[in-house]
Amino acid sequence: MKIPLLILIDSVQDFLPAIEERGFRCITATSADARARAIREHGGEIRAVLTRGATGLRGDEMAALPALELVCSLGVGFENIDLAAARARGLRVTYGPGANATSVADHAMALLLGAARRLPQADAWVRQGHWSGFMGPQVSGKRLGILGLGTIGREIARRGAQGFGMTVGYYNRRPRPDCGYAYYDSPRALAEASDFLVVATPGGGETRHLVDAAVLEALGPQGYLVNIARGSVVDTEALIAALAARRIAGAGLDVVEGEPAVPPALFVLDNVVLTPHSAGRSPEAISATVALFLDNATAHFAGRPLLTPVPQD
Repeated sequence: MKIPLLILIDSVQDFLPAIEERGFRCITATSADARARAIREHGGEIRAVLTRGATGLRGDEMAALPALELVCSLGVGFENIDLAAARARGLRVTYGPGANATSVADHAMALLLGAARRLPQADAWVRQGHWSGFMGPQVSGKRLGILGLGTIGREIARRGAQGFGMTVGYYNRRPRPDCGYAYYDSPRALAEASDFLVVATPGGGETRHLVDAAVLEALGPQGYLVNIARGSVVDTEALIAALAARRIAGAGLDVVEGEPAVPPALFVLDNVVLTPHSAGRSPEAISATVALFLDNATAHFAGRPLLTPVPQD
């Protein structure tokens, strides 16, 4: 008998046959209405849920799933999964650290280059029949600050250091003496020492508005902000004000607070590059994250230890 699996995300549609082949019966519900209906109609049988950090799983939803054993987040985030409720129920929770790190790091550098060299604006300019008039700073040899030196942050740092000869600094909850990069004891101190500040921290309450008006002021009028982490890490109102007043030079954003709704004020700014939370959505990354999910789920239902359980602290 196949294990009923509730899938709350749309990025795995091409992998449904492979998931079914591994012994799962997929119940897909990627909208709010479909999600509520699936829980109402199948709540008594669902034993596993596949979600992601931004999509999450609430405590009241867990309570409506009496057969639930396992919650899996596809990717590195798990900020909107009610971990306290899961632990109170004795549920196992997994995530996908590192599985999409290469894709996200590539995308971070694309946003960094796109914002600095004004690539979207230059493309639009040429399509309008113009040819000259665009200039942006070079990236090579500049100072790269990484806010959050986890797996993704390390990949970004490596690209900056090895590919562009950048000097790298970082801020992290704990220093990483083995990394070889300069450690700064606050986001503001890191921003002051950076030409490009890349946000690569987890989301959640602990990092909400870690990048605020003071950090942006420290980054300065020649500095660029790139966010491939979570929109909540950056104070959006402060960022819009800084961009509009040219208190920072520009930004590249793959995530925004309140997404998929984007603040209209961002659309009228000519010094920001926007992408739709797509940094980790390469075919290779999705394949790797699905494979890790399947390995975790198969291990759990076979009575073996999980490969990547969510940390307890």
